[in-house]
Amino acid sequence: MAKRRMPQSDRSLFTRLSQAVAHWAGRPQTFMGAAALIVIWALSGPFFGYNDTWQLVVNTSTTIVTFLMVFIIQNSQNRDTAAMQIKLDELICKLEGAREELLDLEELDEDKLEAIRNEFEALAAKARKLAASPPEKSPA
Repeated sequence: MAKRRMPQSDRSLFTRLSQAVAHWAGRPQTFMGAAALIVIWALSGPFFGYNDTWQLVVNTSTTIVTFLMVFIIQNSQNRDTAAMQIKLDELICKLEGAREELLDLEELDEDKLEAIRNEFEALAAKARKLAASPPEKSPA
């Protein structure tokens, strides 16, 4: 199934830019290109006498790229997480018998989340125990 995207005009410039960069950065060709640049840089060491400028070029470039990629990746993760939360909230709302108080768990403090997690772990342990116990024989 093809991905349906919003029209370009409905997304901010930063959103469009971050999506494009994240898509481009995650490709194998990009990794191979970056690895090739590092190999070329390393092989150029003897030509430049392994001087400070030669080292500074790779240090500065990798620092700048890393610094900018942190923001791109965080933006992408924030958007993906928000979309997933909305989808899960929709499922909880539509599921018969679902506990709607679970809709905004991401807003709770760590201790409250831990209490709810413990509750679900206890339910899971109980279900595993029931599944592992042999079925009762009915009198014939």
